Amino acid sequence: MIDLRYFKRFRMELDLGAPLPPVPPLPDGYFWLPWDDSLLASHARAKYASFHAEIDSQVFPSLGSEAGCVKLMRAIRLKPGFLPGATWLIASGAEFCGTVQGVRERSGWGAIQNLGVVPGHRGHGLGAALLLQALHGFRRVCLPGALLEVTAQNESAVRLYRRFGFRCRKTVYKTVETSTFALVAESIPLG
Repeated sequence: MIDLRYFKRFRMELDLGAPLPPVPPLPDGYFWLPWDDSLLASHARAKYASFHAEIDSQVFPSLGSEAGCVKLMRAIRLKPGFLPGATWLIASGAEFCGTVQGVRERSGWGAIQNLGVVPGHRGHGLGAALLLQALHGFRRVCLPGALLEVTAQNESAVRLYRRFGFRCRKTVYKTVETSTFALVAESIPLG
C-alpha cells in the first residue's frame, strides 16, 4: 500500500545587489577543489556522506544511495545552466568533506543545489564557506540573485541561510510516496 508524506520546504531568496562577505579561509587541513569533470564522483561521494542519514534523503530518495547521488550529480552537470564557478568541493587529506553546486535558472537567478557537509566535519564553518563560494560564483557571472529550497526541519541550514540574508519567499510541500511496510518497519523497535 502506498502512503503519502508531506515535507515542508522553504524557498529562500537573496538579492545579490548587496555586498557579500568574502569567502573565509578554510580551517587548517582543509582545501578547496574547484569544479572539474573528473571530480563528479567525488562530489557524489561527499553528497552521499552529507545527506544519506539526514531528513533530505527521505525527501529526495536519490540522496540516500551512492548510485543515486552519482545520477543526481550527472543530471546537475548536464543542466544547460550549470555553473562551474559556483560548484565547489572541500577536502581534507584524501576525504571529501563538503560540496555545493550552482546552476543558473531560466529566471536568470543562481540556484544553490545540495549544499552538504559530512557530519564529522560540521561545526568548522565549512557550510558558510561553501555557500559564500557559490554566491561569489553567481556574482562573477553577474546574476541578480540566488535562490534555494531547504527542508524546514533542517533548522541548522535554515539558520545558516538566514544569517547570510536569505529570506523565505514561499513555503512549499514536497509529496513523497512511501510504502506502508516501510513506515511500519521504521516504527518497530530493534532489540
